Amino acid sequence: MNVPFLDLRAQDAEVGDAVRAAVHDVLADQRFVLGPHVERFEAQMAAHAGVPYAIGVASGTDALAIGLAGLGVGPGTRVLTTAFSFFASASTIVRLGGCPVFADIDPRTLTLDPDAAADALARADGPVAGMVPVHLFGCLAPMPALETLAKRHGLWMLEDAAQSVGARAGDRRAGSFGRAGALSFYPTKNLGGIGDGGMLLTADEGLAAHARRDRHQGQAAPYLHETIGLCSRLDAVQAAALGAKLPHLDGWNERRRTIAGWYAAYCHARGLAGVAGAPLVLPEAAGEAHVFHVYTVRARNRDALRHHLASRGIGTQVYYRVPLHRQAALAGRCEVPAGLPETERAVTEVLALPMYPQLTEEQVERVVEGIAAFYRGGGADCG
Repeated sequence: MNVPFLDLRAQDAEVGDAVRAAVHDVLADQRFVLGPHVERFEAQMAAHAGVPYAIGVASGTDALAIGLAGLGVGPGTRVLTTAFSFFASASTIVRLGGCPVFADIDPRTLTLDPDAAADALARADGPVAGMVPVHLFGCLAPMPALETLAKRHGLWMLEDAAQSVGARAGDRRAGSFGRAGALSFYPTKNLGGIGDGGMLLTADEGLAAHARRDRHQGQAAPYLHETIGLCSRLDAVQAAALGAKLPHLDGWNERRRTIAGWYAAYCHARGLAGVAGAPLVLPEAAGEAHVFHVYTVRARNRDALRHHLASRGIGTQVYYRVPLHRQAALAGRCEVPAGLPETERAVTEVLALPMYPQLTEEQVERVVEGIAAFYRGGGADCG
């Protein structure tokens, strides 16, 4: 039995009819750019996230870029963030002329470490204007501590919530903690479209107005342009498809937590984690604060394990092999004030196992048995 890393056909079997009906409605009224379908989905997402404003854009990357620009990022602006993330977390800062200031991660959560962030702020080459915490792999960053740090230093926060839609702490959802939050609706996300899409969440009326203007060529009124802006509008087809999927999101996220529990139970039962000398470190359970966009473990002899699992028809991915401060495109355009030892260690160990809501317990057991077979065969002593 093969176990794919991701199976979007399984999701389509569950909600495909509703998605097709929603897309048919768009085709029937022929309003494809902005308009009522986008407005309806924006209102649904704002209510779900618990914020007054949700502005649909063409991608999660554009949501970051538009939000950062609205917060004043420009030439020379320093923004604190993590180097252990997808490229867009930092490239959008550089695109605007700013400078990412990288701080290290917590080895348990793989998100921005508040103590490391404080150290980086103290050692930065100049004033830092804001912070972009990343809710990585579906896990909320430690927002109370980061909020306290930001307030102490007078920083705004823009959350990169691209991987964490629906995650919550108490009554606050990902994207509602800072001045703004950026979502991605790339098809692989917990709430994924049938193409690219993104959204900026905010409670700031001025920032929301900026985003609506700049996603539409900087237009304040038809053919009157106040800023250069972008052409970055969420398509009506995407909005309709996402609106059909949104009622399932919380249930899908709960199912992901259940699957994570299966992984933990089977790994512990086989001695793969939780005991001295075990070859795996599992992600920690965090209740509704983790939506397990991917299920990422830290694995001894990671690359050989991945090769072994592939030989058994089990899909995996490595997020991320090269940290952002070592990406060629960012060379000379970022600051690393205090070193990133946990980041450098994580990139050699992290391995994402299959994770999607339709995954079965039998499939999870097969994945774990494949891991156990590798380490029984001496994998723990290799590398």
